[in-house]
Amino acid sequence: MQFHKYQALGNDYVVLDAVGLEPRLQSPLVSRICDRHFGLGSDGILVEALAPEGTFGLRILNPDGSEAEKSGNGLRIFARYLWDTGRVGGGGEAFDVVTLGGTVRCEVRESGRSVFVEMGNASFDSERIPVAGPRREVVGETIEVDGERFGFTAVTVGNPHCVVHVNEVSPALAQRLGPLIENHPLFPNRTNVQFVQVVDQHRIRIEIWERGAGYTLASGSSSCAAAAASVRRGFCHGDVCVVMPGGTLDIGVAADFGLTMLGPVEKVASGTLADELLAHGADW
Repeated sequence: MQFHKYQALGNDYVVLDAVGLEPRLQSPLVSRICDRHFGLGSDGILVEALAPEGTFGLRILNPDGSEAEKSGNGLRIFARYLWDTGRVGGGGEAFDVVTLGGTVRCEVRESGRSVFVEMGNASFDSERIPVAGPRREVVGETIEVDGERFGFTAVTVGNPHCVVHVNEVSPALAQRLGPLIENHPLFPNRTNVQFVQVVDQHRIRIEIWERGAGYTLASGSSSCAAAAASVRRGFCHGDVCVVMPGGTLDIGVAADFGLTMLGPVEKVASGTLADELLAHGADW
């Protein structure tokens, strides 16, 4: 099976040429491919899925074998893959990608070096995210983890997020509290977690704990969620530059919380997965 590896701000994905075969990618094989010692190594796997005519389908598999509804970095990488393989054009030609978290519109720019994505609208509705308890907008609530209390805002951008505003972010904070919040009873489908430090009205710093993947250097959907929550809380306004350990993304936040994302993509390698690797946990 052919693979193509890309990275977007240090968040790396393997794209597999496996249209029609994606149901056979079971958890043990996915975990093995993503393993950085025993496999190829990645933050997840992207597989093209069947989709309505005129669109492209995408499945996003986390390293633990679970499936993500949407991934901003994954979408930019998949768009670049479609461009690299001649399926779409560049220079502002728009095309639709269908994910479990909704359909988004993409444009490959700068000869493949960057991708613009219309990510859809953010929602703070507890039923859509979901968050336990009565239906409400989950904005500025309190969560207790590890004996500490934090203010948070929950948001969906097609997948669930818990945005925690703090005075100062650090990798250690995300790694310590991220898994506890990811699996907190408030979030029946688990959640992605962002720790956010507001620099000014148009700039934030974030550290990320990703559902099903763990600590990560960058995330497109997390950037969108953090920007939307920061605007909703009144900390930021309009376009927001999101700074992560892997780099920065430009997120546009409209008055109706429609979100856009612009950021880089880089191809790393292409090749063939060995039969010995494919034999791990999959019934081929």
